[in-house]
Amino acid sequence: MKKIITLIILIIPILNQAQEKSTEPRYGINFTGFVKSDFFFDSREVYTIREGDFLLYPKEVFFDANGIDINDKSSFNFLSIQSRLTGKITGPDAFGAQTSGVLEADFFGNENAAFIDANGFRLRHAFVKLNWPKTELLAGQYWHAFFIPDCFSGVISFNTGAPFQPFSRNPQIRITQSAGKFKLSAVVAAQRDFTSPQGSASLQHASLPDLSILLSYAQKKNELTTHAGIGLDYKLLQPLLSTTKNNAVFVTDEKVAGFSATAWLKIQSQSATFKLQGVYGENLFDLIMLGGYAVHSITDTSKNTVNYTTLNQLTAWSEFQTNGKTVQFGMWAGFSKNVGAKKAILYYSNKVAGTDATVRGANIHSLYRLSPRIVFIQGKFNFATELEFTSVRYATKNAQNQLNRDENGVITDSEPVNNLRLLLSAIYHF
Repeated sequence: MKKIITLIILIIPILNQAQEKSTEPRYGINFTGFVKSDFFFDSREVYTIREGDFLLYPKEVFFDANGIDINDKSSFNFLSIQSRLTGKITGPDAFGAQTSGVLEADFFGNENAAFIDANGFRLRHAFVKLNWPKTELLAGQYWHAFFIPDCFSGVISFNTGAPFQPFSRNPQIRITQSAGKFKLSAVVAAQRDFTSPQGSASLQHASLPDLSILLSYAQKKNELTTHAGIGLDYKLLQPLLSTTKNNAVFVTDEKVAGFSATAWLKIQSQSATFKLQGVYGENLFDLIMLGGYAVHSITDTSKNTVNYTTLNQLTAWSEFQTNGKTVQFGMWAGFSKNVGAKKAILYYSNKVAGTDATVRGANIHSLYRLSPRIVFIQGKFNFATELEFTSVRYATKNAQNQLNRDENGVITDSEPVNNLRLLLSAIYHF
C-alpha cells in the first residue's frame, strides 16, 4: 500500500507538468463573481427597485389630514441580493472565428411590484461571441447600447448612477467592426427585464427592434488611456392594439417614435480615472431614466384613437476616482432635467400627473445627485462606504390644485425634496 501511495505521489507532478506543456487548448467554463452585503439608511421615503437596494430618488411631499408630510420618514435595510455568479465560457473556433460566451446571474429577482421573488436567482447576461481579426458578432442578452462598458459609473450603489446613467440589459444582436483606434457597432435589440411603460409587447407590436449605432475611439499613450464615443438610438413603440368607444372595440396602429443620443469620455492613468457621459433622450423609460410618452391628441373621436408625443430629458453625469491598490476615493455627480415634449400634451395615461403609467417623473422639473465614496481593499475583500445625496425639484400646485407646468409638460414652478443615503458594503470577490 505504501508503494502504491508513493507511486501516485511521484506520478501526479509528472502528469501536471505534461498537461502544462500540452499544446492542446483548454475549453470549458470558468466561474467568477462576488458576495456583496449592503447596509443602508435613507433620511426620507424614496422611489426604489427591489426593497430599496436600487435607489432612484426621494418621493414628493404628501400631506396627511393634519398637514404632516407622510414621506418625511427615515428607514434602513440590510440586503445581500446583489451577490453574483459569472461563468465565462471558451470553446474551439467556429466559422473561422474565436468563440466565447458568458452566463451570469444574481439573486436580485425579477418581480418588483410586491417583492415576492427578492432573493430569486435571475438571469443578467447570457450571450455568445464570435471574434474575427477585425469583426465581432455578439448574440444574446447584454447591456443596452447606451450603457458603455468602457465608461460607466463606479459607484458602490447598485443603481450604477441611474436614473442619470442609462441602465438596461436587452436581448440583442450586435456587430462591431474595428478600424485602427476606432470601432463602429450596430445593435438591434428587444426588451425583457427592462421594458417600456406598457411592457415589452409595445416594442414587439411596432415590428421594429430598438436600433442603435455607436462610434468609439480608444488610445493608449504611455500610461494614459483614453476612451471616447458617440451613439444614436431609435425606438418605435405601439402602445395599443385596440381602442374602445361606447362598448365597441376598434383596431388601432398608432405608434410613438423616439430618437436619443449620447456621448462619453473616459481618461485613465495609473493614479486616477475621469469619466463623463451626456444623454439627450426621447422616451427613456426603459433605461430606468425619467421620461416616457403621453397623448398629444385624439385623432378620431368616434373610435377614441390617439397619437402620442414623447417626454424628453437632458442628462449628464461625471466621476473622478483614485486608483490606489489599498484605498480608493471617488466622487460622482449627476444632473437630469425635464425638457418637456415637442408637441402639446392632451393628457397622460391615467390623467394623474406624476403617477401615470407611461411616464416616470412627469411631475419632476430636475434632479441632481452628489455621491462621494471610499473603498478599502485587502486582496479580494473590500469594505466600502458611500453617501448619496439626491435632490429633486417637484412641481408645485396652483390654486386649482393642478401642477404648475405648461402644455408641453415643462415644470414652471417647483420646490426641492432631498434624501441622504448612507451605504456600507462588504464585498468578497472570487
